[in-house]
Amino acid sequence: MKMVVCGCCAASWRRCVVMSLRLLFLLPAGLPVRSQGESQSDNKQMDNITIRQGETLFLSCSQGDFVTHTAWLNRSSILYAGEDKWSVDPRVNLVTLNQDEFTIKIEDVDLTDEGQYICAVQTSSRPRTTSVHIIVQVPPKIVNLSKDLVVNEGSNVTLMCLANGKPEPAITWRMLSPSDDSLSSDSEVLEIPFISRYRAGVYECTASNDIAVDTQTVELTVNYPPSVSDGRDVGVTLGQRGVLQCEADAVPEADFEWYRDDRRIFNGFDGIEIEDSGALSKLTFYNVSEADYGNYTCVAINKLGSANTSIILYVLQMTSSDLKQTAFENDLLEGPGAVQDGNSGTSTVFTPTCLLLIVLLQLFLKF
Repeated sequence: MKMVVCGCCAASWRRCVVMSLRLLFLLPAGLPVRSQGESQSDNKQMDNITIRQGETLFLSCSQGDFVTHTAWLNRSSILYAGEDKWSVDPRVNLVTLNQDEFTIKIEDVDLTDEGQYICAVQTSSRPRTTSVHIIVQVPPKIVNLSKDLVVNEGSNVTLMCLANGKPEPAITWRMLSPSDDSLSSDSEVLEIPFISRYRAGVYECTASNDIAVDTQTVELTVNYPPSVSDGRDVGVTLGQRGVLQCEADAVPEADFEWYRDDRRIFNGFDGIEIEDSGALSKLTFYNVSEADYGNYTCVAINKLGSANTSIILYVLQMTSSDLKQTAFENDLLEGPGAVQDGNSGTSTVFTPTCLLLIVLLQLFLKF
């Protein structure tokens, strides 16, 4: 070995480094490179260095006295030989080179930088090496996730979540909104058999390791046919305004149709207005007539089915208190004790006794 090193002194330094390093590192791992009487400390193994992806790595080894040549290697590639940069990687640069220290740095470390690095030093008497193994940790990243899904109620659903990272990330699934701790999984796959409308919502996949956490979500929409709330019958006084309401739960939202007996009602028909707003439909009568009273049917329809309910519009009879209230309101409109005469256009003054007689007379005629 000494003869090879001395022979290199007269040759090109680059060729010398290559030849010497090849001879040095063809020896089995852990075998000391030394002559008789030299200690095993000529070959040193440093503790592993763990670094996160994207950080900057500093590699340093001590020189000692009478150093003639130095080099840093990554596996079979020479990174630096003395001040000469052999690596074409712009991330690799020399930091310090003197009799005491030989340090290089690698910026933006990636997984491909993982492996063994060796610092080779040639003194005037013998070579020595210092090796270190670099472990690159990579934060988790979800790389394959199920797309947002729209399924029909009763279907079997499978959600998939795949992630990369080092150490290998753990995958968990949970129902995020609405929150449901009973629906979760500690694997890459979440199976939901015979899904119901109550399982619709946002699902979250979490990939985690010792470095960081990555989360992504999937929205699951469940289609189902309409169900209609029981119709509420409505009583309206003749000539007053009346509103029939119909509410349906469905995904996708239902379309509404209104019928009187077997005849469909359209918006604007006979002064009737139909107004749909999301899950609610209103049928409005602005001036209820005798012909409007009867049975009405509301039908809610989507692509999965239909449902209906019946609502009765009936005559609301005025009670004695209603009559008194009407008379009182007329009093307020015309002034104290004044009733408008439709023929003469004049006002006739009545005493409170007369007003009471009029009310009693109306009640008597009614019964």
